[in-house]
Amino acid sequence: MTAAIGVIGAGAWGTALAQVAAGNGHELRLWARDPALVAAINDTHENAAYLPGIPLSPNIRATNDLADMADAAANLIVTPAQAMRGVLAQLPADAQPLVVCCKGIEAHTHRLMSEVAQEQHPASPVLVLSGPTFAHEVARGLPTAVTLAGEDEATRTLLATAIAAPHFRPYATADVIGAEIGGAVKNVLAIACGVVDGAGLGQNARAALIARGFAEMTRFGLARGARAETLAGLSGLGDLVLTCSSTASRNFALGMGIGRGEPAAALLANRRTVAEGAHTAPVLREVAQAMGVEMPITDAVCRLLRGEEVRGVIDALLARPLREE
Repeated sequence: MTAAIGVIGAGAWGTALAQVAAGNGHELRLWARDPALVAAINDTHENAAYLPGIPLSPNIRATNDLADMADAAANLIVTPAQAMRGVLAQLPADAQPLVVCCKGIEAHTHRLMSEVAQEQHPASPVLVLSGPTFAHEVARGLPTAVTLAGEDEATRTLLATAIAAPHFRPYATADVIGAEIGGAVKNVLAIACGVVDGAGLGQNARAALIARGFAEMTRFGLARGARAETLAGLSGLGDLVLTCSSTASRNFALGMGIGRGEPAAALLANRRTVAEGAHTAPVLREVAQAMGVEMPITDAVCRLLRGEEVRGVIDALLARPLREE
């Protein structure tokens, strides 16, 4: 792949992916909605707003015109999940691959992000990139492995080659649904683990929550047609462990604040970046209930996001009937 690669979304993760692909010698077009951010990236070769202190490749050119992405060999979509449909509606239609790199479920349609992308651009092959990734580590060149999911093997191979680097290793799968579900559900579970940490409930409780959360993710994923091995891989269990264990996770940090007694609404209002799990949780609960899938941790997160008292929600979760694992 020698043509330009587009990255749509210039937050921390989009900029980190642009840095990886640009390091392979590709011309990289990085789209941002904010003209001031575009000018700052082009003038200083740094995204000081989202990845301060990391010099960006000279191969990266920022733009706020989606028409500039029309002839890219592939476009990586790294917008907030709930904004993705609106951005894709403005992207000039073509048949180049779209790689969904955002994690969530669309609120008003209950569609996965890959399904939204396919609806908006039916002629384009749609892939999903997901896995345990903190943007600042990827941008600094620290070792990272991800899942690249797509139905067509040739397209997967082409994209994997384009974005792979010595420190950034994509593992391929045809299981698009599994890769997406892992990324969406783990954000909700990371909020729950942050609550455990913020409330001072200890490491035992967090380990139990990760394990039971993974069981919850697996139940939902299998019901939606995902493969068990995908959910147990990088985009499922791998991403779950990362985001449930570090304050660098926006979702975990949100949960920590809730666990300390801060109002969820105030925490969300004061954030510059998006904690996707807060948007995904109520949608996930609705979809799970419609499918008859039990997700008690997701339900507890929804109650906390609505402002219910932490102790009461935790006590209710612990009071559930005993059952076999």
